[in-house]
Amino acid sequence: MDMLTGEEIAAARLADWRKLAQGLHARYLVADFGAGARFVAAVGEAGDALGHHPSVSLGTGYVDLKLVSADAIYRDDEGTEHVVEWVTRQDVDLARRISEIAAGHELEADPASVSVIELGLDTAHSATIAPVWAALLTGNAESQGHGSPSDEIRDATGRVPNLWFGDGDAHESPRQRFHVEVYVAPEVAAQRIAAAVAVGGTVVDDSDAPSLTVIADQDGNTCTLCVAQLPATKD
Repeated sequence: MDMLTGEEIAAARLADWRKLAQGLHARYLVADFGAGARFVAAVGEAGDALGHHPSVSLGTGYVDLKLVSADAIYRDDEGTEHVVEWVTRQDVDLARRISEIAAGHELEADPASVSVIELGLDTAHSATIAPVWAALLTGNAESQGHGSPSDEIRDATGRVPNLWFGDGDAHESPRQRFHVEVYVAPEVAAQRIAAAVAVGGTVVDDSDAPSLTVIADQDGNTCTLCVAQLPATKD
């Protein structure tokens, strides 16, 4: 199934969901664990009917869900097809159905609270060092390139953040090579940046804002705040 573009995802008008990194994310607020478990059971039945299921995290007062297709098709500039993890039509269809179930359970969505963290590592030798990081992070060599046409490390069970490799020149002198990316819902990005600046952070690059804003701490360590498009509003 073809991967969807950001514009196609936004046009789906999934008010409860936000596209962060590779997937769709939602949080629903629940009164207690039992209410959350009943909601998850209903979501499971809907997933059975569609032959597709979300990842679920159930905690005190909330249920977090992630939807992504493990067999999305990406075509590169040469037309070569790659199987990747990304949002497809089946994710949109199930997201819409889950929102209906949540409404039936009288649950409130809290899309502004969803967030994803990814790590980046600049290197000129990703194919060489990726197996080391695959072993350290997941213990599984197959996590190298999992769901990606690159050497990116992705744990199929979601235990650890993804680790991607950026292009970097070979060099001897020490310098920061690791990067932290924090994906947040668009409606909270400005508040998150303001909060970081208020306690001493500095915006060092906002040339790609609002999609990407690079913020440094007082020691010069940087973090990239990433946002995606809001769902399209009704005409």
